Amino acid sequence: MKGSRPEQAVLSKDTDLSKTEETRAVIEGMVDGLNDHRIADIGEFFAEGFRWMGNTGCGTKTGLREFQENWQKPFQAAFHDKVCVDEARLYMGEWAAAFGRQEATHGGDFMGVKATGKRITIRYMDFWKVVDGKIVDNYVMVDFPHVLAQLGVDVFNGQGWEAFDKGEKTPPSPSGDGG
Repeated sequence: MKGSRPEQAVLSKDTDLSKTEETRAVIEGMVDGLNDHRIADIGEFFAEGFRWMGNTGCGTKTGLREFQENWQKPFQAAFHDKVCVDEARLYMGEWAAAFGRQEATHGGDFMGVKATGKRITIRYMDFWKVVDGKIVDNYVMVDFPHVLAQLGVDVFNGQGWEAFDKGEKTPPSPSGDGG
């Protein structure tokens, strides 16, 4: 990159590393709570005004009640017998991150798709900030295109770049790259 560079890692640059174990305990308890399908008392782990910031399709939730009403309840209505499996977790001061999958049965309407009864995998990444023993920020990426593909819906209408990986299409190159 030529010229000035944007400041990096602004949100985590001043993290207090002495908070790492406290953050670990909050996140591990919260994941257990989600696996127990807790809704009404999940506030044990989340600050009342926490922010849940998801990718397109997930939406953004401001506060515990919006998270419960506009994420937890519809998600549990659409997906039954759900278990969350963090494949990796990282902790650094007040920050934690994880990626993994949920395994669930599609037992209710999801984004216009009627229940199929299929057992599916829901891939995700989460980034949390914990302050005073509660999650205050939660940045989320849920792979909804992958979920929908398992339910028979191609949101990319055959234009996904997996075709490049499979050799079905030739990937374009930027002009002037010499290749």
